[in-house]
Amino acid sequence: MNEPMEALAYAMEKYPERIEAVPVDQLVLDSARGNDKRPAYLKLAVPDRVVKALRGTADKRKDLLMLVSVPKEILERSESRIILPGEV
Repeated sequence: MNEPMEALAYAMEKYPERIEAVPVDQLVLDSARGNDKRPAYLKLAVPDRVVKALRGTADKRKDLLMLVSVPKEILERSESRIILPGEV
């Protein structure tokens, strides 16, 4: 299971209680838009255990930390009681 989306789908189906999701805007300490001199960036405040799970030697497995974007239109659809064709 090498693809991040496959890993995420598997985890959400089999172990949803172990998935942690936090809106990125709650973690942002600093940010800047990109320009000719540097790329855009976000500086995030995360628990030390998150950093620890990402670092380490190459031979050790690491946690998969993903930045996932859910488009506004999908968020609006998720809150709607109307079922559109193809959503069943």
